[in-house]
Amino acid sequence: MTLLALTAAQALTPLETIEDAVVLIEDRAIRAVGPRRAIAIPSGARAVDLGERILAPGFVDVHIHGAAGHDVMEATPEALQAVAAFVLRHGTTAFVPTTLSAPPEVLLPSLEGLGQAIRSLQVRASQGQASHATPLAEPLGIHLEGPFLSADCRGVHPREHLLPPSLELFHQMLAAAGGAVRILTLAPELAGASELQAAAIDKGVRVAIGHSNASYEQALGAIDAGAAHAVHVFNAMRPFAHRDPGILGAILTDDRVLAEVIADGVHVAAPALRLLLRSKTPSRIALVTDGVSATGMPPGQYRLGGMEILVAEVPAHEASATGQIACRNHEGKLAGSVLTQDRAVQNMMRLTGVTLREAVLMASYVPAQMAGVAGRKGSLRPGADADLVVLTPEGTVTGAMARGIGNFV
Repeated sequence: MTLLALTAAQALTPLETIEDAVVLIEDRAIRAVGPRRAIAIPSGARAVDLGERILAPGFVDVHIHGAAGHDVMEATPEALQAVAAFVLRHGTTAFVPTTLSAPPEVLLPSLEGLGQAIRSLQVRASQGQASHATPLAEPLGIHLEGPFLSADCRGVHPREHLLPPSLELFHQMLAAAGGAVRILTLAPELAGASELQAAAIDKGVRVAIGHSNASYEQALGAIDAGAAHAVHVFNAMRPFAHRDPGILGAILTDDRVLAEVIADGVHVAAPALRLLLRSKTPSRIALVTDGVSATGMPPGQYRLGGMEILVAEVPAHEASATGQIACRNHEGKLAGSVLTQDRAVQNMMRLTGVTLREAVLMASYVPAQMAGVAGRKGSLRPGADADLVVLTPEGTVTGAMARGIGNFV
């Protein structure tokens, strides 16, 4: 593969900012990163000067149900490719397709098809995509959001599809997915949850706590046992109270836990975002979308798992800005979002005052840790995959590359 030399006003690694930066790419991986004065561009390299724009690691979304009119539980290569093409245009170079609670007779075939589709796209990414093909973000595995969730904090997960933790069903799910399961969301207060958590960790599956009515002590017990990830913090979990801190008290005060947040201006109010930042700092927060099939589509009716959702403009008193869109089920409950990670970055800058580098850290480096791929995703470093995004200083995406394939405009 031809050596590619990208030059830009800045590069966000994102642990540091490099001025007047050079990134060398070869064989779909990053060969070198540094200031122009320290890196010689080899003769014969294809040089692309990005001017005053900024290079950053591609974003990683560990919680996404769909986009571009497709739900990942359709479990077809066509659906997954549509999602992968859409999110790449918004700076997301890797993602973890996320399922919804469903009956086993629906969930298991969906996991089988989704696992096959993921493996197909991973092979394509590792071997290099054809030059005429649409660039695609890389699916990293499956995030199982359910069915082992609290009925009291189920969100839009249908009550009738929730099940008590079951080792037998979990192993059936693993087998159906063919080794593609990467994250399991689990309510730690449920009977049998601790045994299931231990089994999941033993199989290399990362356990996240969420959709939970757990007490502080129950949540802390799960964290002590290895749960290090909290799902869409503040949403679908027991509220915090000064004499009953609950699961939120554990998440906000324990540095072992990385926290997802949906920064769309609807799911979490700006003061709560600022509280989360003060409690966790950007190095412990991951910007996720919880995006659904309606992402990138006009208002109307869409599918999330097996349910119908309505996408419409949010009343001004319920949002942080006018013209925002939300997804709700027939009960009026929020049902995922139509957020993209580039807008999450911009929203965090606008609502909390973080810098672009800090927002990029939350969209790339931290979720890569959550997904267990920090060595090759989420940072600009020699040896990492050539997953990059090109940004304006305001956080607008003007180009993206996944495993060395993409477009810069």
